[in-house]
Amino acid sequence: MFRLFLFAALLTMSGELRAETAAEKAGFAPRLLIYNARGPANSCGAGCDRWIAIEGQVDVGAAARVARFLRDAKDTTRPIYFHSPGGSVRPSYVIARMLRGRKAVARIGRTLAAACASGTQVDAACVKIKSAGGEIEAELTTRNAMCNSACGYQFLGATTREVAPDAVMAVHNSKLTLVVHGQVSAQQMAEFKQRGMANADRERAAFVTSMGVSRELDDLIKTVKFETLHVLTRAELYRFGIDKRSLLETPWTFETAARPYVRKLATARQGDGAAFRSMEWRLFCEAKTRARLMFVRESAEDAGNRTVMLMAGPQKSIAFGKYPARVGKYEVWSDIVAPEAMQAMLAASRLQMGEGSPAAEGKTSVSTFDIDTLGLEGAWTRLLASCPADSPRPAAASTNLNAAPPAATATPAK
Repeated sequence: MFRLFLFAALLTMSGELRAETAAEKAGFAPRLLIYNARGPANSCGAGCDRWIAIEGQVDVGAAARVARFLRDAKDTTRPIYFHSPGGSVRPSYVIARMLRGRKAVARIGRTLAAACASGTQVDAACVKIKSAGGEIEAELTTRNAMCNSACGYQFLGATTREVAPDAVMAVHNSKLTLVVHGQVSAQQMAEFKQRGMANADRERAAFVTSMGVSRELDDLIKTVKFETLHVLTRAELYRFGIDKRSLLETPWTFETAARPYVRKLATARQGDGAAFRSMEWRLFCEAKTRARLMFVRESAEDAGNRTVMLMAGPQKSIAFGKYPARVGKYEVWSDIVAPEAMQAMLAASRLQMGEGSPAAEGKTSVSTFDIDTLGLEGAWTRLLASCPADSPRPAAASTNLNAAPPAATATPAK
């Protein structure tokens, strides 16, 4: 009887080893969806307006659907954006190996179909639209996007992996659920579960290393209980070899808050180390001809006087001064942007951040790094529509940091 039970359990285990909790399923389609999406110019990066979306729970039949889709896909250069809470583990391994053979570019992001704007993006009508085939008009955002649990195994299959500063990748150990027919003792059940999880651990360890990722990731996963999640820090993503970029940035995006503003996030590696630091730019419109730029970052360990400057070419710069406001662990720098400086920012393809700090013999040490202007012109145009008429006295920008991403980490490379 035990051999029969073992055989039956092995037949069903591929669909029973799961890596997402019930709470994580909320807000996601009950099965994995894959479809083509098309958005405005530069939606998925400079010169990119088409991508592949993979979203929803990873179900037992997911690998077969993904295989059919990729077999028929003519454009093999489109980036793939994931948004999923996880699900069945073994289909995720299969999908990962498909992506590895395709040399895919994978990112974490939410695809918002225009035809589903009045719904929830996962109701029955919207799922039907996304499953119908063809190309769907959509918007793409990395904010609050996630690839958790089993989704992460799919993500590891890509040869190029990018996790935006405002997106999340989280891990935890899997859970083995058995379907038993007949009488089985508690001891037999415990022995099989132990054997099954040991096999699952070996399979996962081999998979992780085969994807070119450090074994440290597998060691971490084993320590995280199924009922919880560990959000990978930027330092871990870098150290494990999941995302090896030293500077990560989002496009400039328009934010519809009580006081609208334009926002950009970045994380940057500190020097040659593995530590990262978060940064954020917020552009406010105080009048039709006057803007204010706020620069927010995690405080430096040394609190000495520093000069921070944003440059759009050698003659157009915004100097933030030496004395930022401090809100919790953040430094907040703020200054008015003159009209000619704003025009220079809009015309530039890249901006340069410079920081001066005291050095020996009264000299100043200067470090710089570049950020792009992707999305700035469109976001600024939208912001202008909400601008008040010119007034003689500019209002100070709010230093409320509630929208600052807790998982973002960054610092300018020296």
